[in-house]
Amino acid sequence: MKMRPPPPLKKGDRVAVVSPAGKVNRTNVEQSARTLEIWGLEVVFGQSVFHASFSFAGTDSERLADFQAALDDPSVRAIFCARGGYGSVRIIDNLNFSLFEQFPKWIAGFSDITVFHAHIQSNYGIQSIHGPMPNSLFKEGDEHIGCLRSILFGGAISPVVAIAEENQNRPGVCRGVLTGGNLAVLCSLAGTPSDIRTEGKILFLEEVGEHLYRIDRMIYSLKRSGKLAGLAGLVAGAFTEIPDTAIDFGLSAQKIIMEAVQEYGYPVAFGFPAGHIERNMPLILGREANLVVTETAAELGYPLPA
Repeated sequence: MKMRPPPPLKKGDRVAVVSPAGKVNRTNVEQSARTLEIWGLEVVFGQSVFHASFSFAGTDSERLADFQAALDDPSVRAIFCARGGYGSVRIIDNLNFSLFEQFPKWIAGFSDITVFHAHIQSNYGIQSIHGPMPNSLFKEGDEHIGCLRSILFGGAISPVVAIAEENQNRPGVCRGVLTGGNLAVLCSLAGTPSDIRTEGKILFLEEVGEHLYRIDRMIYSLKRSGKLAGLAGLVAGAFTEIPDTAIDFGLSAQKIIMEAVQEYGYPVAFGFPAGHIERNMPLILGREANLVVTETAAELGYPLPA
């Protein structure tokens, strides 16, 4: 399936902010909306963006209605998911993507929003943005926010350079469609209509707040399901807030990944600045990318159209 990019934004376009998962910090989201307005965009909020139902941003039906309205509204040219957390999987099967498939628009977010990225790649072949969300603040002048703006408006996108953690990179060069997202979410989608296809692709993974043995379990789940064998390359982003354990597991997250893919020959890059970190560089999931890896660094960029 050829992955289609949504049309680029232009000044005056309307964009929607929705909260399909966890409840949000209103101040942060409203400040981020002002940054979008500085870009010349008209920002509209879903009706339940600032609602709270326990840990969720409103009930399932409220969050579903907001997302569906943003998908169907022809005047909305992009959808920003305000926050991850948890909850996207509870509404994904009740969303109707028929109008979105005919008239694609950018969907941006990460973490729990991996559900939507994976689903629309696997079922509709449309590119989306794994990147910063309004709940964590869009601050004008930050590198990753500037990159997000360039992607949305169809501007030039500079390659992102990553410095390897623990110097464990496996050097090599490859090209492939970029896919992936949050490790735990990807594993939870196995066997569902939202499951990703990885053959011949560059797989990106990030994670937050998971014990090392759980990371190990999830990586081996990907391996046993065949998702690591036929990759063009693998990019590991931030693995953060790993809790202490009473017994030392003996391997870091980076070593867990490298051990699992040691029998394969494709390039592997660590330390990519994306995930649950302040410098969360956006990735265009579904777009063909070039990956160049040396022992100490890696560069990920998008080739110009032929």
